[in-house]
Amino acid sequence: MGADRHHQASHKARAAERRHVRISVKIRRPGETWVKSAIADLSVSGFRLQSFMKLLPGGDLWIMLPGFEGRRARVLWTRGHEAGCAFENPLHPAILDHVVKLHEAANRA
Repeated sequence: MGADRHHQASHKARAAERRHVRISVKIRRPGETWVKSAIADLSVSGFRLQSFMKLLPGGDLWIMLPGFEGRRARVLWTRGHEAGCAFENPLHPAILDHVVKLHEAANRA
């Protein structure tokens, strides 16, 4: 029951609609090299990262979405090999749509 309340509260607190995807990305902590990871959810405000990189809530990272330069984000929570992250500056909705369409096209091919 407690987990359900936590899920409902986090859903209400979410700033933007999530798009369920599985997209390969590159991430890095400040001052480190890029490593391959994946995102499972994406919105204009943030993403759910799946990575073996050790991340801590409150830490910063850079993410490179396919076809775009790196963007700064902040880790909000971690659970195992997943982390919820918020973009420092929200994505433009057209960028979100473009990334999701590239993902859908790649999955159809």
